[in-house]
Amino acid sequence: MTTYVIASNAAHARVFAHQVGRIREIEQLDHPESQAHVGDLRTGEGGKEGSGAMHGNPRATGNQQATSDKHSAMFAKELAEYMKAAHDKGGVDDFIVIAEPRFLGALRDKMDDPTRRAVIREVDKDLTKQNVDDIKKAAGIV
Repeated sequence: MTTYVIASNAAHARVFAHQVGRIREIEQLDHPESQAHVGDLRTGEGGKEGSGAMHGNPRATGNQQATSDKHSAMFAKELAEYMKAAHDKGGVDDFIVIAEPRFLGALRDKMDDPTRRAVIREVDKDLTKQNVDDIKKAAGIV
């Protein structure tokens, strides 16, 4: 029986495989756009001199939170598809998801029903930069 433990935020995910008493990191997924500064993502006019975004006008970039949410939703969809593929292949029985609270909600929204049912535990914390022992503890793995 294999459980994937996924520690994620809106820009980075670490995937661990857990089997009877053993856990190991098997993959990292990144979404660089979620890490970029909003002004770098939306400069208008291709970032030409004189565009409002290049001069720090927050209105020129539109709703900054909407841009951030859009990229978070894109990564949530990518991670949900990764989980679905792993579950559909039969190599993963269930998931423990440890994610930053806002991203956890976005990820739930993007999961299909079979994948969502395979999630046996959720922890609403960003532990992406923590060591494996902290992640094991949060996941309830002893």
